[in-house]
Amino acid sequence: MLETLSAFIIATAILAISPGPDNIFVLTQSIVNGRKYGIATVLGLMTGCLVHTTFVAFGISTLIEQQPFFFMGIKIFGASYLLYLAYQVYKSDAKITFSTEHVLQKTTVELFKKGFLMNVLNPKVTLFFLAFFPQFLFSEQLSHLVQFYVLGMLFIFVSFLIFGALAFLGGQVSDAISKRKNIGWYLKWGQIVVFVVISILIIL
Repeated sequence: MLETLSAFIIATAILAISPGPDNIFVLTQSIVNGRKYGIATVLGLMTGCLVHTTFVAFGISTLIEQQPFFFMGIKIFGASYLLYLAYQVYKSDAKITFSTEHVLQKTTVELFKKGFLMNVLNPKVTLFFLAFFPQFLFSEQLSHLVQFYVLGMLFIFVSFLIFGALAFLGGQVSDAISKRKNIGWYLKWGQIVVFVVISILIIL
């Protein structure tokens, strides 16, 4: 169990630190508006993740328990979708770019709402959770519902720590990115490795 959860935490951390629209948005808001505004954005994003976790936990756990063969279908879908994501990352530019121009100043409440809506209205998050979480079920004693929630809470906790660090250290992070051009390359291939390795483990 600990090995499975440790692998999940490591994979989550690598994915959370890799460049994407969410963490870039947090970074720009933190630089333009200040740390607490970046944190407000992070809280909104993580609240959205909780909604997706609830949807996946209640929807998928019920199907798995009523139709055990459905779990194999989820695994096949998960492996295929993660390989698709790996290919999408491979095609993307490794260069990390973001701009603070034309970023409007907003209140913490507005940024919380913005972060929440960005996440909760993005169907790709549900697809990712659906592909990612079932591969890390870790107990034969606990119900699938409980396990999905444990994984969801771990995902939110790890992502909050990393996104929160980006918000708190916005200026330093942007300086490091501008000075070290190869950071994007390492993060890009880190994502690819995580997606491919998990896909292979699912297939095996």
